[in-house]
Amino acid sequence: MCETIKVGILGLGKYLPEKILTNKDLEKMVDTTDEWIVSRSGIRERRIAREDEATSDMATEAAKRALAAAKLSAQDIDLIIVATITPDMFFPATACLVQQKIGARTVPAFDISVACSGFIYGMAIAKQFIASGVYKHALIIASEKLSSITDWSDRSTCVLFGDGAGAAVLGPVEHGGILSISLGADGKQGDLIKLPAGGSRIPATKKSIDDKLHFIKMNGSELFKHAVRIMADAALDATQPIGVKAEDIKMVIPHQANIRILNAAAKRMGLSEDKIYLNIDKYGNMSAASSAVALVEAVESGRIKRGDKILLDAFGGGLTWGAMVIEW
Repeated sequence: MCETIKVGILGLGKYLPEKILTNKDLEKMVDTTDEWIVSRSGIRERRIAREDEATSDMATEAAKRALAAAKLSAQDIDLIIVATITPDMFFPATACLVQQKIGARTVPAFDISVACSGFIYGMAIAKQFIASGVYKHALIIASEKLSSITDWSDRSTCVLFGDGAGAAVLGPVEHGGILSISLGADGKQGDLIKLPAGGSRIPATKKSIDDKLHFIKMNGSELFKHAVRIMADAALDATQPIGVKAEDIKMVIPHQANIRILNAAAKRMGLSEDKIYLNIDKYGNMSAASSAVALVEAVESGRIKRGDKILLDAFGGGLTWGAMVIEW
């Protein structure tokens, strides 16, 4: 079906847990220092959800705020997508739990698991449904409780991750909106960052728990090499077909993984660092939620205005990646 309907963001919302875990706090937990963490990642603190606060709870709060910003009710939503690698449980889908909590109709609701690329993937999926006229309004939520799968004795990973949620309501717009999308994946690199146990390959057993296989495992140095190239290539794949050049982009909203990765990717893309929106110092890496929360805060801060072209750019486990050009 030919796409004729322009699709854009009607409202945004975020939710961040109250608890702040600083680098100084981590110094008391593992053999690390504030200087070491900041110099290698750019992270100074991160948010940690309460024990009784699940991914669906954070997603629900972000969703409610996005709906309010869009001046819509849950009854107006035709599709719900939750991007997460930390669902409340394997099933039912976290999206179904959110559907019930916000009081939405019995509309399609499902999760996607593409790690840090999840927010862009979710918006890309929803855009197709709206542009083709199948649905009118979609709710895309990226929510992660990474603290629940972080090994707090592993200093190479525990300093990186945090919890939070961001949401967007998509719908028809008269001008601008989503101009282009580039998505990709390379399963050959899947071992670079993964959660080994808990699925059908390695079900939960006493041994899998003792071996700490239910926590994030990462090959940081190899991931760094791929991430810089992937983010730069994805950006070109999204911008070149529509004739958008680096100077046309007002703001880049990257996945907040590591300050060194982001600066290296910006250099490779020919972008000045002042065009890169960063909040990694406050929240660390929140997987799919990072891009969503960063977009919300960039808009709230006034750094994105009507008519600006922005670029979302992310990579994640899988490996997966995605980039999207939006005219605000």
